[in-house]
Amino acid sequence: MWIDSHCHLDAAEFAGQSLAVAQQAASAGVSSIVIPAVHPSNFSVVAELAQNSPTCFYTLGIHPMYVPDAHEDALLALRKKVQDLISTPELASGFVGIGEIGLDFFVPALTQSPLKEKQEYFFTEQLKIASDFELPVLMHVRRSQDIILKHCRRIKVAGGIAHAFNGSEQQAQAFIGLGLKLGFGGAMTYPRALQIRRLASGLPLDAIVLETDAPDIAPHWLANGINSPVELPKIGAVLAQLRGMPAELIAARTSANVLDALPRMRLPKTAPSSSAR
Repeated sequence: MWIDSHCHLDAAEFAGQSLAVAQQAASAGVSSIVIPAVHPSNFSVVAELAQNSPTCFYTLGIHPMYVPDAHEDALLALRKKVQDLISTPELASGFVGIGEIGLDFFVPALTQSPLKEKQEYFFTEQLKIASDFELPVLMHVRRSQDIILKHCRRIKVAGGIAHAFNGSEQQAQAFIGLGLKLGFGGAMTYPRALQIRRLASGLPLDAIVLETDAPDIAPHWLANGINSPVELPKIGAVLAQLRGMPAELIAARTSANVLDALPRMRLPKTAPSSSAR
């Protein structure tokens, strides 16, 4: 069975059919899907998906692309929500970490002051929340590897995943040295993605997790289409081919890596009682 470690199943592209898509993915061999939040406005949405699907889990965080319009109260809302979940275990079923957080220096406007500094502030404050509650993180690392590494060295967290990894081998080893896993997905399926494919082929297998980032980063066979967690086994088959290993072994090893990175996924999922809702 496969685990999709990063999938925006709540996205509008799924047209309200998110639970049906999760069920289709399960039928295709995807045993679990991790749904990261991007802003307090969708905290309840991802939590509800996880509560209503036995295969879905979720994280809570403020995505760097949502930081420009975010205010301090978003950070306060995140901390309060996490505090409530940790202190009330029956509410926390399916909750596995902090994310999607990180830095995005691909979009030119986000690299200029004051947005660059605001991104870093929101990122480090969320790292502190993860550290305070001993939770792992799902990190967005787009053209920001070295700065993210700098902050992660300063603010220690309980592991996690650098999603959609596209850095150098030296940077990859630095993330691994901090106890983080590296996410590979649809980009790895493109023959011209030479650097990503080299990393996927040569890095220690125990550092690699698989993801779709659906509905984004579609694999090459979908071109610019809508990605889906249903595609994960085929993406995993590409990794198996690159490493010259059986797909079944890749599924088992990468799934175990996700569970190591997000250990709360090992907790049994329970429906919240009516009094706790």
